[in-house]
Amino acid sequence: MRIVIAGGHGQIALRLERRLSARGDEVAGIIRKPEQAADLRAAGADPILLDLESASMEEVAEALRGAGAAVFAAGAGPGSSKERKETVDKGAAILFADAAVRAGVRRFVVVSSMGADPNHPGNEVFDVYLRAKGEADAYISAQDALDWTILRPGSLTDEPGTGLVKLAAHTGRGKVPRDDVAAVLAELVESSSTAGLTLELIEGSVPVAVAVKAVAGN
Repeated sequence: MRIVIAGGHGQIALRLERRLSARGDEVAGIIRKPEQAADLRAAGADPILLDLESASMEEVAEALRGAGAAVFAAGAGPGSSKERKETVDKGAAILFADAAVRAGVRRFVVVSSMGADPNHPGNEVFDVYLRAKGEADAYISAQDALDWTILRPGSLTDEPGTGLVKLAAHTGRGKVPRDDVAAVLAELVESSSTAGLTLELIEGSVPVAVAVKAVAGN
C-alpha cells in the first residue's frame, strides 16, 4: 500500500516511515525543506517537497493520488507562534483532509493531542494549540468521504518503546514513547475497522496489535 505522511520529517513520522517501509509498504513523506530529504530516504520514504501552509488544494491532492492511506503527523512544533498553530495544526490538517477527499483517499489517520478541544478556553500558546487541534479534529470527523481515525497520545517521550500500551476512548493522563505511537499508527493505517474512532494513547500493558484489535469497531 502507498501511504503518504504529512509532516514527514517529524520525530513520530520518521519512526513510522521506518516501520512501514520495513514491512513492505510504499511510503512518501511531505516535507518543507529540501535538506530533510536525505533523512526520509534513509527511513525508506520518498520525500515530497511541499509547504502545506502555502500549497494549493490541487498540489496536495496530486501528492496523495494513488495512495491507500494518508497520515497527518504535521505540527507547528514547540516554540512556534499562535499564528502557526492556526496555519499548521488546524489549517494544514484541514487542507490535507480536503485534498484526500479530492484524491479519493478514504483511509485518513490523524496524530492529534490529548486535551484537543475546539472549545478549549484561554489565549496562551498551548491553549491556542489545543483549540486548533480540536477544531481540526472536529472538521475531519465530519467528513463522510473519509474513513478517519484520530489518535491522541499523552505526553511524548524518547524512551525506547515497549510495545505495550493503553488505547481507549479515554485513558486518563500519562506518557507514551514516540516509538509506541509510531507502532500504533502503523497498525491503525491498515485497520479500517477503527474508522470513526477518536482514541487516546498512553503507555500500558497491552501489546500494540492486541490493543488496536480490541478497540476496532467500537
